[in-house]
Amino acid sequence: MKYPSENGKTDAQNARRRWLTILAAAVAAGVLIYGLYWLFYARHFVSTDDAYVGGDVVSITSRDPATVVALHADNTQTVRRGQLLIEFDPSKAEAAFEAAKADLARAVRGTRTNFSKVDQFHAQVNAARVALDQAQADYRRRQTAGDSVSREELNHARDAVASAQASLKSAQSGLAQAQAAVQGTRVSTNPDVLAAIAQLRSAAITLSHMKLYAPVDGVVAQRTVQVGQQVAAGTPLMAVVPLDTVWIDANFKEGQLEDMRVGQPVTATADIYGGGMTYHGKVAGLGAGSGSAFALLPPQNASGNWIKIVQRVPVRIALDPKELRDHPLRVGLSMDVEVDVRDTAGSSIGAPNVKHEVRGYIGDYSDASISRLIKQILAQNGA
Repeated sequence: MKYPSENGKTDAQNARRRWLTILAAAVAAGVLIYGLYWLFYARHFVSTDDAYVGGDVVSITSRDPATVVALHADNTQTVRRGQLLIEFDPSKAEAAFEAAKADLARAVRGTRTNFSKVDQFHAQVNAARVALDQAQADYRRRQTAGDSVSREELNHARDAVASAQASLKSAQSGLAQAQAAVQGTRVSTNPDVLAAIAQLRSAAITLSHMKLYAPVDGVVAQRTVQVGQQVAAGTPLMAVVPLDTVWIDANFKEGQLEDMRVGQPVTATADIYGGGMTYHGKVAGLGAGSGSAFALLPPQNASGNWIKIVQRVPVRIALDPKELRDHPLRVGLSMDVEVDVRDTAGSSIGAPNVKHEVRGYIGDYSDASISRLIKQILAQNGA
């Protein structure tokens, strides 16, 4: 039987020590490199995969009861702002619009009649005053005639004066009533005419509601309406999602928010592109509370059995519009987000209080064209 020599044992031990030394050095180098990486770089970044694409979902709803006669867009189709989406049966709205035009013309003519009544009652008052003066003069002559005038004739003269006085009061009352209907106004500013003008504008607005247009650029989703369907006012018919203005709602743990500020740069990847596309953006604002605080049934922790649960706070991240146009995202997609928190000069509460205004296309109602129509009706009826 052969036994290994002492030199063989020493060589094996030395080789093992060398490999252990190399391994220890590699581990130490790895720890050192990771420590330096964490100290100078990684600790300045916070990340989460609890992030999802958010966006506006613009609901298209009916404004008046009507029957759908045509659909011009369907789910997944891209539409432009102002593009026709839905048409309703305009028959009733058109009839109401024509009736409103007739009511305005009638109101103008009625107001002109009221103005002419003022002149008519002025003439009646003047005539009643003349008649009263004549009756009083006749009565005075008969009073001074003495016995040559019978008592019956004198009574008739007195009654004629009373009748003339009553006629004057009636004419003055009619004049006051006629003046009350038109005093301080013109035909175009009379309350009856103004009410008819308002009714005409309302009918024109209702008629414009018979066509629904896309208020923003986007993609059609959630279409539920069908041709021939009778819909009530306020019924949701479809939605338009503007994909070029989506954002990310990233839910960070409360311990990750210490150095997070508005305006810090963000990088994000989407599962839909397999991580091959990196989006760039900025922190737009931090939520006012954790998600559980705004839940339908918020937690009640004042109980004997309590377990601390790490809360998450939603952080909104604005994305680069050009990157969104080149690589569009969809609402609800999963994202991986990393925030560079080295610059802590921004606000830690929320986005700055600046005016936020979003305007959309609402329809083809033109106040200028209706104003021209109103002037035309006023002119045609002598206003």
